[in-house]
Amino acid sequence: MARGFGGEVATYYARHRRGYPPAVLDALTAALALDADDTVIDLGCGTGQLTIPLAARVAAAIGMDPEPDMLAIARAAAVNGGRTNVTWLLGADDELAAVGRLLGPGTVGALTIAVAIHFMDRAAAFTAARSMLRPGGGVAVVTNGAPLWLQDTDWSGALRACLERLLGHPVTASCQTDEAGRRLNQEALVRAGYRYEESVVRYDAPLTVEDMVGGVFSAMSADQLPALERRAAFTAEVRDALGGREEVTERVHVWLQCGVLSP
Repeated sequence: MARGFGGEVATYYARHRRGYPPAVLDALTAALALDADDTVIDLGCGTGQLTIPLAARVAAAIGMDPEPDMLAIARAAAVNGGRTNVTWLLGADDELAAVGRLLGPGTVGALTIAVAIHFMDRAAAFTAARSMLRPGGGVAVVTNGAPLWLQDTDWSGALRACLERLLGHPVTASCQTDEAGRRLNQEALVRAGYRYEESVVRYDAPLTVEDMVGGVFSAMSADQLPALERRAAFTAEVRDALGGREEVTERVHVWLQCGVLSP
């Protein structure tokens, strides 16, 4: 799992990445039969958008990420929200097996992985999780919508054009949130011996220009961020491309791909 998302990138991530509505948490807890006695691990947790609300539904949550700045922001958010049952662990997907040995077999209700899955070795992570998971629990890969620059809307096309001018090359990265990426998750879960289930939560939500631009910057590594004056110019360019609109509507599709261990 790659690093490089510290400093200002982590701040953009915390401020501008979309969180998860209750319907997603409902679907996740139902699929893996999570309850107030369970422990969950959120691998590649970033700034805790999934970890913290999930912790409210279980006994304990472990947020694990290789970027210290992400974890520092996540920890502060948990403290500010009064969430005391979360442990934050510095580590990447190749350290998951060691975490499993520390926790012991059958002690974890779920391993969740969100957008960071495309940085990971899926096969190794899904296999490493098996021994730590309790029967009926499993792995959940949560795809929180398509990238802002790759959606089928006029505002997304305008954003993509501005981003291509900023970067000087075509922007086509799906972060493996598309059908091909989801197929990779499904195939790896099945090969690792899980029963595969999937569902999708769809909803519409407002998206401001500030969050749109901040979301773009949150997807860059720290050394890719443009200078401050260029960021301001980019924001103005996006606003002009949207005809002066300050807010659009994003149609969000959250895919939940679950690999369940037989009870």
